[in-house]
Amino acid sequence: MYASPSPPRPAARRPRAASAALALLLPLLTAVPAHAADEDPPPPAFGAHCRVITEDSEVTGVCHNPYPEPDHVRLHLRCAAWWDLDTDGPAREIGPARTVKLTGRCWQAVDTAWVSHAR
Repeated sequence: MYASPSPPRPAARRPRAASAALALLLPLLTAVPAHAADEDPPPPAFGAHCRVITEDSEVTGVCHNPYPEPDHVRLHLRCAAWWDLDTDGPAREIGPARTVKLTGRCWQAVDTAWVSHAR
């Protein structure tokens, strides 16, 4: 009686199949996306974090700069009455890890108040 050769064991095929799949997928896993190489790096973070507090006719701005580059901040006020003068405060430099307090006032009431930033 003639015995036919037994088929190879499935476990014997697994290492070859796994290495073939890994050889096909390895270039895809290590490739850098084309758009990532073309993009410029994001600009460094800049600008102090400011809180503006209005109480009646007085305004206080508290700014803290968490970044390594200095920031120049100014407090701007728009007064509610047409005859009341709007003001733009002097620029103050905030160094890294520093906090400054900005103050201003209108004679009667404040319409809007904000802080501007400059490098």
